[in-house]
Amino acid sequence: MVLDPHRWLELRRFRGLYESGAMSLREISKETGLNRRTVGKYLSTEAPLAPPRRTVNGKPRSRVADEVAPLIDAMLRSEILLKGAVIHERLVAEYGFTGNYQRVKMYLQEARPRVADELGISPGELAGLHRRFEVIPGAQVQVDWGDEGRVLAHVGIPRVYSFHMTLSYSRDPFCCFTTSQDLETFFDCHRRAFVHFGGVPMTAVYDRTKTVVRRHVAPGEAVPLHPEAVAFSGHYDFDIDVLAAYRPTGKGRVERQVLIVRDHVLAGRAFSSIEEMDAASTAWVPLRRAKIHGTHGEVIGHRAVRDHMALRPLPQSPYMVCDRHLRHVGKDCLVAFDANLYSVPARRVRPRQLVEIRATKSQVMLHSTAPDRHGQTLLATHPRAVGRGAVIKDEGHWDGLPRGDNRRVTTGDVPAQPRHREGLGDEARPLMALLNRASAARIEVGRRPLSVYDELTGTRPFTSKSTPENLSRAS
Repeated sequence: MVLDPHRWLELRRFRGLYESGAMSLREISKETGLNRRTVGKYLSTEAPLAPPRRTVNGKPRSRVADEVAPLIDAMLRSEILLKGAVIHERLVAEYGFTGNYQRVKMYLQEARPRVADELGISPGELAGLHRRFEVIPGAQVQVDWGDEGRVLAHVGIPRVYSFHMTLSYSRDPFCCFTTSQDLETFFDCHRRAFVHFGGVPMTAVYDRTKTVVRRHVAPGEAVPLHPEAVAFSGHYDFDIDVLAAYRPTGKGRVERQVLIVRDHVLAGRAFSSIEEMDAASTAWVPLRRAKIHGTHGEVIGHRAVRDHMALRPLPQSPYMVCDRHLRHVGKDCLVAFDANLYSVPARRVRPRQLVEIRATKSQVMLHSTAPDRHGQTLLATHPRAVGRGAVIKDEGHWDGLPRGDNRRVTTGDVPAQPRHREGLGDEARPLMALLNRASAARIEVGRRPLSVYDELTGTRPFTSKSTPENLSRAS
């Protein structure tokens, strides 16, 4: 009898109970509804642990990856630790493979141990191993964050972070401390590090932090970068190298530096400000450069000289990174951002208009999404508010809007005096008085009988009798 894989997985749960003697074959057979011999066959120590594969007409079912299995095995023989995403990418690009990544991944689960056994590598030796690499001077830096916790909680700073950048060739370090990991702070630390090294490397290695990667993607897909990260790297002329998820060994040089800084700079010391922590780090760097590194066997400072000389020059002006957001304009000409309100000129916006906010660490700039007739998009610039609930406004932005301090009321006891415009003659003033209800109500209107109008028009009322005398007069 060949078990369905789902039934096999259900039966496998009882293996531990059977081996420990907690349940017998009869009890497991009754629980699963399977024959006792079938249960004994698949729970015996001699039985294989892998589930049986489905068969069609007694023949093994073919897999999608079987057609490229020799190619995959050849790749594994050349590099046993080659990633499945790389293998799938090469199969698609070079051999026209149409299967998905999961098919290749499932095949690698049994192929990698088999090929490793052919090469004389035990499966246990593969765990924790990674490919070693070396770089030329000025070629690469590695970047990482460290969470230093509540080291300044006694002065009201809830959390402190350490920013690390390490030159891969010499292991020359840079470290500074911040209270935030936001976009502006992240790239401001880059500017400080480039000044510290005296130049810009060719490549920077990152993990998948949200200040570099816009969103996470499946293995094998292109990683979408944050627009500001692309703009910053383009301004300073270096390439961005993003590691695969959960692969800290790809930037082990900077990972090690995080631990070294904690041991040699922070351990056993008390600080009262970020500036004191930065000063302690700066004072430690010459000591670190005087050490002989255990891997390359040279003095870090001597090797760092070659590293610094190979760096690219700094640009003439620094790139100011902005955190960009889209917000709607309220009816009060205020735009909400980061729990604060900022004003925009009333004559250049309309309610519910979408505007772009470009925020730095010290300023908030509001831009329209389309340029005006002069080609300008900037609407307003304000200093960035500290805290929450602040209203940052320019009184000139509200010019032309109705004011609330010039409204008047009256009980009607005192008649309002009409205001005469300059340049109007006396004959026009009665007409202006008609615009005022109180004045119009007091105008005396002459009263005349209707017969007066009959006399003026030469007619008589219909109620009067017609006589030859009246008819002759009417004719």
